[in-house]
Amino acid sequence: MAFERRPYPPGQAGRNRIKESEYLLQLQEKQKAKYTYGVLERQFRRYYAEANRRPGKTGDNLVILLESRLDNVVYRAGLANTRRQARQLVSHGHFTVNGKKINVPSFQVTQYDIIDVRDRSKKMEWFEDAQDRLVDAVVPAWLQVVPDTLRILVHQLPERAQIDIPLQEQLIVELYSK
Repeated sequence: MAFERRPYPPGQAGRNRIKESEYLLQLQEKQKAKYTYGVLERQFRRYYAEANRRPGKTGDNLVILLESRLDNVVYRAGLANTRRQARQLVSHGHFTVNGKKINVPSFQVTQYDIIDVRDRSKKMEWFEDAQDRLVDAVVPAWLQVVPDTLRILVHQLPERAQIDIPLQEQLIVELYSK
């Protein structure tokens, strides 16, 4: 006997929809940000604390801190298909930042950083294919990619307007400032 999927929950009348509280919305927004960037709670809380210390809007600072992680920059530059893949490529030691091998995905890139694929890694099939893909890749304005050498240049740190993630960072700030 085959089971049939129905578009409504089980039970005689189906479950009533719960009223979405403000806390629920804030929590969902925080979870969305954590899962998008692959960050665990303790580290995310540290990012919030750092964003709060910096001058300017805490929410904007938080998103900028998350966007300027090395694994995210590799993803944004088009050297990886997903952030998870970018994280693995970084943690396996395929990149150098300003000539120094970095294998920490949470490494914060800064303005004028030069990120290169290591010479040994350039021979990998993945990076050889990436050179062809990078020719047509759309890269954020704050980054520049040189496909021939697999080099990423960070011209500036991203501004909130340049980040296209549908994130309501104000809800996250409200959640943590309780």
